[in-house]
Amino acid sequence: MFKKLFGIGKKEDIQVQPKEEMVVAPITGKLVAIEDVPDPMFAQKMMGDGIAIEPTIGRAVAPVSGEIVQVFPTKHAIGIKTLGGIEILLHIGLETVNMNGEGFTAYVKEGDKVKVGETLVEFDLDLIKDKATSTITPLVITNMEVVTSMSKDQVEETVAGETPLLTLKL
Repeated sequence: MFKKLFGIGKKEDIQVQPKEEMVVAPITGKLVAIEDVPDPMFAQKMMGDGIAIEPTIGRAVAPVSGEIVQVFPTKHAIGIKTLGGIEILLHIGLETVNMNGEGFTAYVKEGDKVKVGETLVEFDLDLIKDKATSTITPLVITNMEVVTSMSKDQVEETVAGETPLLTLKL
């Protein structure tokens, strides 16, 4: 009775929203400034600010812990929302939507909860090189209005699930 009355033992149900969030590399490869992405939608930050990576391995992992809010039918892009409310778009390659999912294998679906480092998608890098504009993969914060400041770590090479890239103050 006291457990119900006073909420004893329900600490796991209480979720405190963080004031700062860390975003790690979703892909192993070479870091590219968002401004250098050869697509004006990303380079001019029309969808938001972030970073990009030129992959050396065809695997993308969760850059944050959160919920999968969107998996495009073509599997080339995934939306994740963190506990703190940050919305992240991971867009594998440029003009990859035209591949209609060929060469992509998704391991998550909308509504799934993920932890940093969990595999989201595997993709055929050679096929993307052949059929798309670029393998460069932007990671964009699409709701920058909730971010009070963002610092970008200055690294050249990234390791999926490990290399810190962005620190966001909410």
